Amino acid sequence: MTDEVQDRIQGLVDASPVLLFMKGSPLFPQCGFSSRAIAILNHLGVEFDSVDVLQDQGVRQGIKAFSDWPTIPQLYVKGEFVGGSDIMMEMYESGELAQLLADKGVAASA
Repeated sequence: MTDEVQDRIQGLVDASPVLLFMKGSPLFPQCGFSSRAIAILNHLGVEFDSVDVLQDQGVRQGIKAFSDWPTIPQLYVKGEFVGGSDIMMEMYESGELAQLLADKGVAASA
């Protein structure tokens, strides 16, 4: 991964309290895992930003090195890598994801 891609990804992560790197957009996810991640975040009522990795090959490959995680989607909360779709689901079902968001000061939208 080039420094330019690394810096761009870091800037995206730093700029958003909750950021999901995904395939497609929240309205039109392009894979089942991204769709599930969107459903979890929507159910929790949290505002989030997303990055469509299909629109930028550098980010698509770079995010995997950035997080040392091989799959997409990837969730970041306040700059911290949380995990992919399966981890999000496990954390959601156990209540850990809602607790993490609360601990990080990310409130559900009204």
